[in-house]
This record gives sequence, C-alpha cells and structure tokens, in this order.
Amino acid sequence: MNRNVNPHASTVFYESDDEDASTPAVRQGFFKRLLRRFSVLGLIGLLIVVFWLAIALIGPVVAPYKGGAFTSTEVFGSYSAAHLLGTDYLGRDMLSRILYGTQYTVGLALAATVLASCIGTFFGLLAAVSGEWVDEILSRLFDALISIPSKILALVVVAAFGSSIPMLMMVAALAYIPGAFRISRSLAVNIMSLEYVQVARARGEKLFYIARVEVLPNMIHPMLADFGLRFVFIVLLLSGLSFLGLGVQPPNADWGSLVRENIGGLAEGAPAVLMPAIAIATLTVGVNLLIDSLRRHVAAAQGGGK
Repeated sequence: MNRNVNPHASTVFYESDDEDASTPAVRQGFFKRLLRRFSVLGLIGLLIVVFWLAIALIGPVVAPYKGGAFTSTEVFGSYSAAHLLGTDYLGRDMLSRILYGTQYTVGLALAATVLASCIGTFFGLLAAVSGEWVDEILSRLFDALISIPSKILALVVVAAFGSSIPMLMMVAALAYIPGAFRISRSLAVNIMSLEYVQVARARGEKLFYIARVEVLPNMIHPMLADFGLRFVFIVLLLSGLSFLGLGVQPPNADWGSLVRENIGGLAEGAPAVLMPAIAIATLTVGVNLLIDSLRRHVAAAQGGGK
C-alpha cells in the first residue's frame, strides 16, 4: 500500500499496489448480468448456439481429415480413436464430414434468415408508414405468397431451376419473407398509433425518419425473437430438402445430406446416421431455448417498467 500525501492539502490518499484487484469483481459483475438476462436453460441455449456458430467458422480448419477423404476400409464404422464419430457408408470420417457440413447448414440458413428478415421488415415498415393503398397492395401480395406452403414452394422452385447454394438461399428466404412481413407490419402498425409517433408526425417529420428513428428501434426485440424462430424453420427446411436429394449436392454435404446418404446404417444404429440428426436437434433446441429466455427477459423488463 503506497501512501501519497499532497503537501497542499490535508487529505491523505492511499493507492493499491495491485492494479488488477478489481478484475475478479468485474468478471463477477459480468456473470451476474448474464444470469439476470438469461435463465439457466437460456445460458445452455446460448452456449449451444455459440458453439455451432464457432464450428461453422473454424470447422474445416480443426477437422482431422478432409471432408471427402476416404480414411478407412470399414463402412458404417463405430466410434474409435482414429474416427471419434465413426465412418460413413464409404469409409469417410464422420466427424470431419459434420464439421465441414456445419458451414452449409448454419451458414446457408443464417444468410437466408438475414435476407428474409431484412426484406420482410423493410416491406412491413413501408406498409405501416405509407398510405392505405400501399399497405393494401403489399398485404394482399404477401398474403398470396404465405398461402403457399414453404416446402411445396421450395420443391417447385428447386425442381424448376435446379439446386445450387445461391438458389437454396433465395428459395428459403422467399418462403419466409411473407411471415416476417406480417410480424413486422403488425408491430409497426401498433407503434404508429402511439403518442410519441403522432407527435413526430405533427412536427412534420418525414416518413423515413419516423420509420428509422421512432418505429424500428421499438421493434428490435420482437423481431429478434422472430429471427431466431425463422432460423430454426429454415434449418429444418433446408435439411428436409437435402434429405430428399434436392439440397446441397455432392461432393458437398450439409447435415440433412449426411442423414440421407447414411440412412442405410439406421438398422444397425451406426453413428454415421445418428450424429448428423443429433447435430440438427441440438442446434434447433439451443436456438429455441435462447429465444424463450430472451422473450421472458423482455416481458419481465416491460412488466417491471410498468
């Protein structure tokens, strides 16, 4: 402990030698804030989502083998030191196949979800802040699109134009843009009726300003929850297309493709067919746990504010 004395003042200051003494307190405060924001199940969901996002980024780098390399003469091999998740129907390492496939399942679904949510939110805001005619035209257009089941729409478009990564992303986004439009429009219409928005309109603010400053920031939390749900739907849609042979094409593979091509090992319980299915399940469950925790936190915060 250093004793610093100011000769021009009667106050004596003490300065700690350990500058990092507050570090544990800072970390403890961070974890307390994290626990306040998320429940235990929410933290589990957050860890699962962060894990798969990290794997999507670094999966090919940490994979023990190349994704398409033939590493064993044993097909549908069981767990071993050389092949932690066994081998597939051609003797390829399943751990490597899953790590390579994560970038297609997670990356493709994330890109399609971002596209669907951004486009849907843009048109939802436009319909809410514009005149009655614009709202009516956009609402009837998206009502027509939402009446088509997403899987039927995806099957028709892929069958007509072929299966490629850009096409799959566009199809998945197109299937879920109408839902994002309806949610965002409903939120924006409710916010437009509030007093502070009416005050902004009375001040003569432009529609773009009202949409960007007054409406959009108050839609963020509900739209984030909707974003998470649409991400889950798109993961399941793309995995279903791949299971039918219309998704990611060989030599590349996502998790749905891995389940389809190893379905022959289901009778004997081969890890090659179980592990991709477990990966899909953990991702969807993790996202749902995270969304549910965030939704409860926002509801509690709003309730406390009242």
